[in-house]
Amino acid sequence: MNDTPEASAPQPPSQPAAAPAQAGARTHVSAVALVALLIATLAMAAAAWSWFDSSERIRDLKTELGRRLAETGKDVSETRLLARNADDAMRQLSEKVVRIESQMAMSQQQQLSLEALYKDLSQGRDQWTLAEIEQVLLTAAQQLQLAGNVKAAIIALEGADNRLQRLDKPQFTALRRAIAADLANLRAAPSLDKVGVSARIEALAARHAGWPLASAQVSEAAPAPRSRGGVGDIGQELWTELKRLAQIRRIDGNEAVLLPPEQAYFLRENLRLRLLSARLALMSQDQAAFQTDLRAVSELLSRYYNTRDAGVAAALKEIKRLSGLQVAQELPAIDASLAALDAYKGEH
Repeated sequence: MNDTPEASAPQPPSQPAAAPAQAGARTHVSAVALVALLIATLAMAAAAWSWFDSSERIRDLKTELGRRLAETGKDVSETRLLARNADDAMRQLSEKVVRIESQMAMSQQQQLSLEALYKDLSQGRDQWTLAEIEQVLLTAAQQLQLAGNVKAAIIALEGADNRLQRLDKPQFTALRRAIAADLANLRAAPSLDKVGVSARIEALAARHAGWPLASAQVSEAAPAPRSRGGVGDIGQELWTELKRLAQIRRIDGNEAVLLPPEQAYFLRENLRLRLLSARLALMSQDQAAFQTDLRAVSELLSRYYNTRDAGVAAALKEIKRLSGLQVAQELPAIDASLAALDAYKGEH
């Protein structure tokens, strides 16, 4: 290897011939170096421009990034504010939901309480209605048994049926059927206007004081005028007074019994009491007592009263018409309605 440079070294005798070649080589190297320098300069310029441009871009990027960061910070602040507001809204909404839930729970409790109260009131109303209907039915039964008042019993049963109809509940169907059956029986029963008959008897009792007795004098002799003087006039006056003190009459079998004035009061009271007794027998449906009292009244009128008087004759005819009435009647009972009511109370 040490021999290589020596062998490759040019020979001194040949130096003048190699000088133009070296000069051309240097010129070529200078051009290459100039081109290289130019390229380097251009590269440096390009690098400088690129660096400047990159710096500008980096600065713009930094500015944009700062702006974006500022906007992002602002957005973050707004987002935090919105989040805080959302949290407040959620908290308020949660509180409202809790209040609404508590109100709903309270409303449900109130609804349950109202339903229980309505159920109690409904049951109480039914019981109250049944108590009223029971009282009405018992009153109707008493009217039938004690007074025989069919119209009052019919009105009472119709009122009870109307009450049940307004309730419109199926559990009262059996009771309504029983009431309808009793109503049909009562409407088919013969009726007697006891109020009208009682009023006719009361009218007779009110007029009894005006009926004349058979023992009443139709007219009295007018007293003779007194004249002054003579013994004969005095004797005549004494004789007249004596005739007025004592009177003798002949009473045949068909003649009416004459009563003294002090017994006329008791006769009239006895007649009035008999009429009132007949009225009581009418109300109690006692046919025998009713006939007996009216017969006694007719006998008193025929024996002690002036039968030729228009008032007495009309009274006798009225008593005869009253005697033909049938006050004792077989009236249907309302046992079916009472039994249905007892059955319903037993089931409930």
